[in-house]
Amino acid sequence: MSVTITPFLRNALNADALISGAAGLLMMGGANFLSPFLELPAPLLFGAGLALVPFVAMLVVVARRQTVSRLVLVDIIAINALWVVGSVALLVSGAVAPNLLGILFVAAQAVAVALFAELQFVGMRRAAAAA
Repeated sequence: MSVTITPFLRNALNADALISGAAGLLMMGGANFLSPFLELPAPLLFGAGLALVPFVAMLVVVARRQTVSRLVLVDIIAINALWVVGSVALLVSGAVAPNLLGILFVAAQAVAVALFAELQFVGMRRAAAAA
């Protein structure tokens, strides 16, 4: 089943691409600088930023389309949900010991990503209802 990319959904996808792209560049380019301030390992920051590159590319491609498979949108929402779960798991697992600034950095990302997932879900539902 195809879903028409409405202006609302396109904006949600583009906003996600913009913010995720900026976060990815910040984490990749600034991993060594951010690490001591956040007390998060530089390789973790760099790897998280690098993981965003193909996701951002996918968001840009999907946002430019007129229609897209519903499954692609579900995948984007699921990837965002997994990022949120992974962020929370990272903080509660004890695998890292970030300071307060590091906790806020990870938590702020999780909240932003959860918001994008919600906006994309709402956009997908609205587009399906309008069809």
